[in-house]
Amino acid sequence: MSVNIAKYMARVLGVFLVFLLFLACKTEQKINPEIAKIDMDIQVERFDQEFYTASENDLPNLKQKFVFMFPKEVHDSVWIQKMKNEEDQLLYKKADSVFGDFESLMPEFKLLFQHISYYYPKFKVPRIVTHISGLDYEYPVIYADSLLFVSLDMFLGSENEVYVSFPKYISQNYNKENMMVSVATIIFQSFYRMQHSRMFIDKMINEGKLLYALEILLPFVDDHLKIGYTQEKFNWAVTNETDVWKYFMEHELLYNSEASLNARFLDLAPFSKFYQASDNDSPGSIGKWIGWQIVRSYMKNNDVTLQQLINTAPDDIFRQSKYKPRK
Repeated sequence: MSVNIAKYMARVLGVFLVFLLFLACKTEQKINPEIAKIDMDIQVERFDQEFYTASENDLPNLKQKFVFMFPKEVHDSVWIQKMKNEEDQLLYKKADSVFGDFESLMPEFKLLFQHISYYYPKFKVPRIVTHISGLDYEYPVIYADSLLFVSLDMFLGSENEVYVSFPKYISQNYNKENMMVSVATIIFQSFYRMQHSRMFIDKMINEGKLLYALEILLPFVDDHLKIGYTQEKFNWAVTNETDVWKYFMEHELLYNSEASLNARFLDLAPFSKFYQASDNDSPGSIGKWIGWQIVRSYMKNNDVTLQQLINTAPDDIFRQSKYKPRK
């Protein structure tokens, strides 16, 4: 997958011009009036604020107010110790300095919930409960039907010192602006049961379905955030789409079922593994990007709803997508 300098610079210029046009269009972008008029009653409960500013005497009231936060088998002494834990207190203070009263995020939550309600009318707006997880990177957001738990300490800013032990390619998404992507993903996954397949092309398209859904549900969020790339890595993906697709085709990977392809092109990673000198320039999970472009092409060439897309088999999507990577 070699790209000569002249060819690369020409593509960069082309992408830059497209990017400028995109910015111009985005400033004029308006939310669908049908979506904007959907009424939203959003409730936010600041468990983190109430818990870490409370005293030992306040615990009974907290347990009564936030029953779901206090498993019965855990003794009160554990919670009292946690209230006073220096590391947890530090995380809370950092979260409080970043999020304040949380009001700045309410317009985005409203827009997201309006979009979900529009496409999934049976969706019930959950109560948002903010808390400090102790840097639980596996579950930054938890959705349980009527409750949405958001770990504020997982969105403090990628450069925050508390993430110093995290690999950069992981902590780069621990920003305030990444929260809506995490929330939308976990909620959408409750509607979407990914179809299991061992073939690489099917896996890519399954991931592409999710990314396309995020595109629809989060039109106010930049695309590079949806896929978890830095802007630089995102630009690389756009510029090198043709060469990546050519690599997949030449190495006959589309219908390959080797599990090693997951680590090379789908899993969270600092870069994708083509086994070439330029690998470090690439973003990880480039297969997700390609899957996204295939699904975009399918939706452009077929008159189907989001729900119909989700229920369509990956092979059908690929065959009917008429996908051709941009040149």
